[in-house]
Amino acid sequence: MHSGLPPEARLVYYGVVLVTQFDYHLPPESIAQQPQADRAAARLLRLDRASGAFRDRQFRDFPQLLRPSDLLVFNNTRVFPARLFGHRSGVHAQPVSARNPAAKEYLHGKVEVLLTKQVAQSEWEALVRPGRKIGVGEQISFGENAELQAEVIKRGEFGERNLRFSKPQTSEDFFAVVERLGHVPLPPYIHRPDVPEDRLRYQTIFAREDQRGSVAAPTAGLHFTPEVLEQIKARGIETAEVTLHVGLGTFQPLHHERVEDNRLHRERYTISADAAKKINRARKDGRRVVAVGTTTVRTLEFATLKSKDGTFEPQTGEAEIFIYPGYQFRVVGALLTNFHLPQSSLLMLVCAFARREKVLQAYAHAVKERYRFFSYGDCMFVE
Repeated sequence: MHSGLPPEARLVYYGVVLVTQFDYHLPPESIAQQPQADRAAARLLRLDRASGAFRDRQFRDFPQLLRPSDLLVFNNTRVFPARLFGHRSGVHAQPVSARNPAAKEYLHGKVEVLLTKQVAQSEWEALVRPGRKIGVGEQISFGENAELQAEVIKRGEFGERNLRFSKPQTSEDFFAVVERLGHVPLPPYIHRPDVPEDRLRYQTIFAREDQRGSVAAPTAGLHFTPEVLEQIKARGIETAEVTLHVGLGTFQPLHHERVEDNRLHRERYTISADAAKKINRARKDGRRVVAVGTTTVRTLEFATLKSKDGTFEPQTGEAEIFIYPGYQFRVVGALLTNFHLPQSSLLMLVCAFARREKVLQAYAHAVKERYRFFSYGDCMFVE
């Protein structure tokens, strides 16, 4: 079974590749729990993918590491406060009685919902906890006065639920209510509640208000500041923006032992006419396309696979590509990325770009030198 790569992207890759081959040791204290006071204060590990050589730098050096001819591509998606806390109505609860006092707690039990993907105007895929107790037909209310209500209408392949939301009880639209009631969807390895500061810091400075839809930040972009962008512009480096709304794939563990037997959830993306024009021009001129983040990589590589001649067209769709070693990159020539979880699909993408052995050696160095890992952590520049 070769479900990971589209047919046109597959290579003959000899030997079985296992998820466990992408493991590494990471002390818990290496996982960044807070953002740094200065976005651009991150460390940067520069990795030469040809030689495997790496060097410790600072993210502030990044504009000088780029070539003047580069095209730098960002993901401009916006994270919204997709974690909601509500109460179930207890549609399937047993009657409260002296013999069954727990039914009262079940009737009004707390529910945590993480919206992961909008599938229709009022319908969302979501992760729900406690999942086993939330069946199809269950009603969930959010807010003190049930300002937002939803019904569970479907159970998904990986245990997720589909929720259909009714019209908000207030005059606000859906996103306005979610912005008010929701919490920042910090990743599960950040062991603290979200705070107001996270609404700003778990968001890139180039996130567009009209591109709300991500449940996780494209974290490589979190390091940029207006000053860094100005330095990039001053060097004459061209930039472009694409959109990929980060969804359930970010949180989804790989269920199968063999890498190629796994599949990722689809994620919505958009490439504008302006971005397509810039990408086509850079490729025609033989200039390097530098992706900021693995989400940008997935967008660019999936879009070119859809084209017969490799030319980009303005488009909107759902990216379903799973990039792992054996994949041949067609667009991306360099990558800025944060450090990723062991045995994760994102780590596999980076290993596909720079070879597993070289990437894991660089990770071992980063662990030894006490780099900060994951969303609020440091970064790598792979070229």
